[in-house]
Amino acid sequence: MLHDFIQTVLLLVTGLFPIIDPPAAGLIVLSVVPRATPAERNDLARWITLNSFVILLASLSIGAYVLSFFGISIPVLRLAGGLIIGMAGWNLLQKPDDDQTDDQTQALEATKGAGSLASQAFYPLTLPLTVGPGSISVAIALGTGSPKGGLSAGHFAGVGAALIILCASIYVCVRFAGALERLLGKVGTQVAMRLFAFVIFCIGVQLCWIGVSELLESVQWK
Repeated sequence: MLHDFIQTVLLLVTGLFPIIDPPAAGLIVLSVVPRATPAERNDLARWITLNSFVILLASLSIGAYVLSFFGISIPVLRLAGGLIIGMAGWNLLQKPDDDQTDDQTQALEATKGAGSLASQAFYPLTLPLTVGPGSISVAIALGTGSPKGGLSAGHFAGVGAALIILCASIYVCVRFAGALERLLGKVGTQVAMRLFAFVIFCIGVQLCWIGVSELLESVQWK
C-alpha cells in the first residue's frame, strides 16, 4: 500500500507540476487582474485552486470516458486548446502597460466587482491558463494507466495527496503573486509578464502543431 501511495504521488506530481507551472500561473493572474486588492486576490486563489482540483480530478477519473462519449480525440483536444491558449497569450502580449491606461479605464475596472472576478476565475484564469489542455491530456493519460496489480487504497490515497500538493502550490503562487511583484519591482514585473505571455503564446502554437501532426499521422495510417 505504501509503495502504491508513493509511486502514485511521484508520478502525478512530476508529470503535472512542470506543465501547470504554478509560479507562472501566479504572474499570469497578476497580469490579467493587476488592480485586484489583496482580499480579491485571496478569493481568486481559492476559486482557481478549487476549479483546478475539480478539473484535474475529473480528468484523472472520467476524462477518457467523457472524450470517448463525445467522440473527441486527444489530438483534437490539443488543437482546440492550443488555439485558445495561443489567443490568450497574444491578448496578454497586446495588453497595454498599467501606465498606458487612462483614468476612465481604471474607473471602469474598479467597478467590475467580485462577480466579474469570479467569472474570470474559471475562464480564462483556470482554464486554459492554469490547467489547460496540456495538463488535461497528461492527466487523462495518467488516469488511464492503472497500476499492474489493480487499483488499491494506496493508489486512491496517492491521487488525493498529489492533487492536494499540486493545488496547494497553485494557491500559494496565485495568493502571493503580489509579494513577487514587490520583489521584482514594476519594471521587472512587466518584463516577467511579457515573457510569460510570450511563453504561453508559444505553448499554444506548440499544442496546435502537436495536434495537427497527430491528426495528419492518423490520416496517413488510414
